[in-house]
Amino acid sequence: MRRVSLTLILGVFLAGCATDRPSTVILVGLDGFRYDYLDRFSPPHLSRLAQEGVYAPDGIVSVFPSKTFPNFYSIATGLYPAHHGVVANTMYDGALGAGFRINDRDAVENPTWWGGEPIWITAEKQGVRAANFFWVGSESPHDGLQSSFWKRYDESVPGEERVDTVLAWLDLPEAERPRLVTLYFSETDHAGHRDGPESAEVQASVARVDAWIGRLLKGLEARGLYDKVDLVVLADHGMAQLSPERIVVLEDYLDPSFGRITEYSPNLLWDPGAEHVAEVEAALDRMPHVTRLDRATLDSLYRYAGHPRIPPIVALADEGWTIMATRERAERFGPGTDGGMHGYDPGLPSQRSVFIARGPSFKSGASVPSFTNVDVYPLLARILGIEPADVDGSLDIVGAALRNRN
Repeated sequence: MRRVSLTLILGVFLAGCATDRPSTVILVGLDGFRYDYLDRFSPPHLSRLAQEGVYAPDGIVSVFPSKTFPNFYSIATGLYPAHHGVVANTMYDGALGAGFRINDRDAVENPTWWGGEPIWITAEKQGVRAANFFWVGSESPHDGLQSSFWKRYDESVPGEERVDTVLAWLDLPEAERPRLVTLYFSETDHAGHRDGPESAEVQASVARVDAWIGRLLKGLEARGLYDKVDLVVLADHGMAQLSPERIVVLEDYLDPSFGRITEYSPNLLWDPGAEHVAEVEAALDRMPHVTRLDRATLDSLYRYAGHPRIPPIVALADEGWTIMATRERAERFGPGTDGGMHGYDPGLPSQRSVFIARGPSFKSGASVPSFTNVDVYPLLARILGIEPADVDGSLDIVGAALRNRN
């Protein structure tokens, strides 16, 4: 009874928010789109959305680690990584005796790795059809369910084709049409890694993404949907500038072959074996430009503790620094570290990402303070008129973006 009554209440609320039924939502993820790219590069279509809707001028805060898979999945579930289990782009699960990599097709489609309940599953369970174009976690079943439409990730699919597919989904008969659609672009992340966040190449990548957003807006306008659809545009993390002069080499301080290192830089995730933990901790404490994060700090500051996939050793490089295992590797690859990287302290401005929302559920010409991206799930649930699962996020801050938050 609680689920039915709350859904009805949300439906009544939304009926008074400039629509006669809960909204259709398009969630657009722009990988690596730092919050200040909007002001620096003035992309016309994204700037238009920010001016007409709600914008977070100081960006939104990533969860730790500020990497792609943990963050896009936290956006989808409203949970911190320690609660949904996707604790890094690369992980190891001792109970499973298996590892996870983002390019491992079997792992990506294995539901064992994915905890929590993504917003598209919450929607489908309550009769709201959903469609995902490449969102992290959407290729795996959850509770035996997937969204009504989903795509297996293929980076080569052009942005224009992605947009046109979304528009085609909105052209379906009402009984088949999704009311929650996600759309993902990796363009700005690739350019940021290759050339750094200050580069002309990043500016060009922002222009390409903006053109795809413009194609989407033009398609919505042609269908009479521009003022009827809620559009939320955000990113998973920002990007910091690297330098070949800022490299820390593990073997200068200790043997890096102990146990298993699942990620090196800038967040070092290491299970050296119980017999080597104290030795590794002592070495890391002597290491410049690297901070070992103890359990209390991980829990209180980053909400990153308690999951068995989080190894005993977690350390973090200073902004712009790179950790490498060996001197030979540093000499071979170090000269190429002049691009960009993310994964640093999520509180750093360089790691913050864009947030724009525009549509009938949102205020016009408004701004919101920074918030953590786990708050996006309850925002989407409110707009869709569905009862949310239990999550870490809330509407305390981002709820101010709504025309009527009560």
